Amino acid sequence: MNYPALFNPIKLGPFVLPNRIIMGSMHTNLEEAGAAGVAALAAFYGERARLGVSLMVTGGYSPNLEGRMKAGPGYLNSRAQLAEHRPVTDAVHAAGGHLLLQILHSGRYGMHDDIVAPSAIRAPISRTVPRELSDADIRRTIADYARCAELAVAAGYDGVEIMGSEGYLLSQFAAGCTNHREDDWGGALENRIRFAVEVVRAVRAALGPERLLVFRHSILDLIDGGLEWHETVTMAQAIAAAGADVLSTGVGWHESPVPTVQQSVPPALFTGAVGRLRRELNIPVAASNRINTPEAAESVLTRGDADLVALARPFLADPAFVHKARGGRADTIIPCIACNQACLDHYFTGATVSCMVNPRAGHEDSLSTERVQNPRKVAVVGAGPAGLAAALAAAQSGHRVTLFEAADQAGGQFRLAARVPGKEDYARVISAYLALFAEAGGELRTGCRADAESLADEGFESVILASGIRPRQPDIPGIDHPRVTGYEALLSGRAKAGQQVAIIGAGGIGFDVAAWLLGQHPASGLEAYLARWRQGGQAPAPKRRIWMLKRSKGPFGKTLGKTTGWVLRRELAETGIHQLDDVEYVRIDDAGLHYRRDGEASCLRVDTIVVCSGQEAEQALAAALTARGVPTRLIGGAARAGELDATRAFAEGLAAGRAVSAQA
Repeated sequence: MNYPALFNPIKLGPFVLPNRIIMGSMHTNLEEAGAAGVAALAAFYGERARLGVSLMVTGGYSPNLEGRMKAGPGYLNSRAQLAEHRPVTDAVHAAGGHLLLQILHSGRYGMHDDIVAPSAIRAPISRTVPRELSDADIRRTIADYARCAELAVAAGYDGVEIMGSEGYLLSQFAAGCTNHREDDWGGALENRIRFAVEVVRAVRAALGPERLLVFRHSILDLIDGGLEWHETVTMAQAIAAAGADVLSTGVGWHESPVPTVQQSVPPALFTGAVGRLRRELNIPVAASNRINTPEAAESVLTRGDADLVALARPFLADPAFVHKARGGRADTIIPCIACNQACLDHYFTGATVSCMVNPRAGHEDSLSTERVQNPRKVAVVGAGPAGLAAALAAAQSGHRVTLFEAADQAGGQFRLAARVPGKEDYARVISAYLALFAEAGGELRTGCRADAESLADEGFESVILASGIRPRQPDIPGIDHPRVTGYEALLSGRAKAGQQVAIIGAGGIGFDVAAWLLGQHPASGLEAYLARWRQGGQAPAPKRRIWMLKRSKGPFGKTLGKTTGWVLRRELAETGIHQLDDVEYVRIDDAGLHYRRDGEASCLRVDTIVVCSGQEAEQALAAALTARGVPTRLIGGAARAGELDATRAFAEGLAAGRAVSAQA
């Protein structure tokens, strides 16, 4: 498919871009590493520029110490720091791209003890009350923004993006709920947006006409006391008049009760609102949030909802997004699945931001792919996430790779997950990996159960065992009762569920099964979606009555993702799912599931009991291969079952595929 709108050149300020795709800002934690992160950042941005991304925006750098996100060196306010930036801008320019520095003052969202804000009001997601900025502080901060822009130019950046969205300092000044000031910086809208307007004017003067100025503006705050629509438009128009070349749009404050970046968000959901704003402005506007395919991006542009699309996490999942879309290879684009597990969740734990489905992301400097001189004959057994990643890495290095899968289709547990509402893109990940594997010359054998004898007879020099897991059967009397089914049989369609269902186990799989049983897909259209998720919104009536049970004591969902778990926990709570912890299972019989809790015996008279009580590693082939002297490496669930961890599986697969080259 061609994408004429996507690859239509556009003039932005002093530059002409060959396509309408911006790589939006992402915190990587490498910004916080100072000099130690320079090589990794240069490789990260340089690779994406080489693969067709014409304009990129860095993670946020504060204009001063108090505006930092964390206590580390994630700021730019001194010429002494320029040496940490020039290798990055040089790498991008050498590859033919443009790079903007994002200037982000965290305000009350900062994760350190020195935070400031327009008013001394603590954020719901913070433990610290910010110090209220004085008039002198405000004027100094405006000067700090200008100074940061000047330093960005000196460091070789092609301009800056000012973060004025998602609840950071400029948003905090603009919104009445966080700005209770009674001076010239508070009260009427004109005063509340004055800070942002003065920042834009100062930065524009510092940049001059040869650099690009982008302002990231919130189209929907999604909090009580945020900007009304007419205020959003007025602020955008004032920003444009103050000197912004482009308006990039963001959605929702970080404390908002409305999911904006999770799997539950329908693709391109917010772009209609972007189009509404675009019609009020005379500068180009970029749309963002959950645009993860070239088809979706093309539709946004064709509808006239935006002049550009700003994709962030899709460039973690696949740095070659632009190159593949332009070259007619969209089927090989590995999509962002909005799992957040290795990107946003990593950011908040301090790990380098990466990607579940592309573990190279953030590590490009140390995980380059090179063709081997002496290719080996390699077997990969099991085509789940670990096996797919291993097979692709080995094949792209030039090895002769055969991928064995006992089932009729590749994908393993990942294919089952694709049946859960909101996880449909998991199937596209599998398809993309298989397309890339075929491009690299790999052979896939489905419906083929590998054994040690045949692998040895075919002369495989190395075997990567990614045979996965088998579900654990709990030791409960009556566990073989006809009303009991495993989660694999249920999600694959081999088993049916009644109207009254008990789920044994409350890990990630238990929550996925509960979501599948509810059968609820995201509300259609933005208004319905917002009505569903705003405080006080009503969840759709569930299809079934569901109970979740677990042996351990304590809250449900503690193992779910940091930035996504709250969505699923809320969905289940609001649909009336009963959750019982500290349960002792007694037996299963024709009456139902008998259990004891707090010393009291009870029975759930349910139609279906779904077992989601953990997994065991499938390692039977390993010993037989070792006995025959075939070098074998266990990865993924076959190495460690426990709670299924696709992030670990993809990463171990990549490592195993690369390790074959070390043996060659």
